[in-house]
Amino acid sequence: MATFASNPIMSLTAAQPRHDLSESYGPNLRLGDLLTPELADHELGYGTAPGSPALRTAIADRHGVRPDDVVVTVGGMHAIFLLAYLLADRGGQVVTTGPEFPITRSVFETVGASVRVVPLTFDEGYRLSAAAIRAQLTPETRLVSLATPQNPSGVAVPHDTLRDIVVAMREICPDAYLMVDETYRIASYGDDPVAGTALDLGPNVVVVGSLSKCHGAAGLRIGWAISTDAGLIEQLRTGKFSTVVSASTVAEALAVRVFEEEAEILTVRRAWLRENLELTEDWVRANADVVEWIRPDAGALCVIRLARTVDLERFRRATAEAGVRLADGDWFGDEPRVFRLGFGFLPATGVKVALEAVQDALREAVHAAH
Repeated sequence: MATFASNPIMSLTAAQPRHDLSESYGPNLRLGDLLTPELADHELGYGTAPGSPALRTAIADRHGVRPDDVVVTVGGMHAIFLLAYLLADRGGQVVTTGPEFPITRSVFETVGASVRVVPLTFDEGYRLSAAAIRAQLTPETRLVSLATPQNPSGVAVPHDTLRDIVVAMREICPDAYLMVDETYRIASYGDDPVAGTALDLGPNVVVVGSLSKCHGAAGLRIGWAISTDAGLIEQLRTGKFSTVVSASTVAEALAVRVFEEEAEILTVRRAWLRENLELTEDWVRANADVVEWIRPDAGALCVIRLARTVDLERFRRATAEAGVRLADGDWFGDEPRVFRLGFGFLPATGVKVALEAVQDALREAVHAAH
């Protein structure tokens, strides 16, 4: 019997802690931010398998493709699940990286894929090379799964690297697809430029994303898969119908409102992320004797590594006692002394207080170590 792997990351859906530095997204939108009188007349019927035309058009416009190239899914993970099931079930070979979002890895294992992992490390800045992916490709590879920016590091994969990976796949496994999870792509800092989508790399590239992270609308459970391969899109439409029939038409209508207000939403959030990133950077600098970090390229998250002088277990107990929730590195398959720090969820005042509590825990753990 197939089973879903358990992971401590499920604790993120438990009770809210006093200081939440574990989340990977910005502040939540509120329903009142999106409601209009017209929505009161919205009928509560079934939607369509590909998703509402208005929503697919909004998504397509932001990716430079046609609405027919888009399938709306129930969150980004639904898109990843469908792709894994369609392309790599029953021993199909998947090449991916580690650390990575644990639910993604779990999906590949659940469908029975054969998973080959390219390790990324803190010491190398979580930078991915095309050569490392090429070395794992075989004629049996069916799917290459990457995220940019990555979760948990926030480190992006350069477009040129993605292009070189596509070239390698054409040589070694021409029928395989490159899936690029772009969930955090547009969560830039302040006026930083936004990286382009990977869709321009060819029809064997499929990107997934959602409104959960950059837009603060995780409760809508709206995601998408996009490809210019018409055959794959037809399989995804059928797969979606066969699993959930359609997304909530209410959620789709509200998602259209998110896109209508996107410019203002993102302007506010990018300023928020920039301020909190700078606070985090200052904190790391002030505590450089006991922590180090990899500065993220985009997103509401980064990774911190504890110095060897810190008693890890005492630090974990002290942060828990202070009401601080962190995302342990081993949730993602990273080294134990690393943790993911989500700096985008709390307002700046909350980030300061939470980081002060982490600092107190660090000093207590260092003292205990001696």
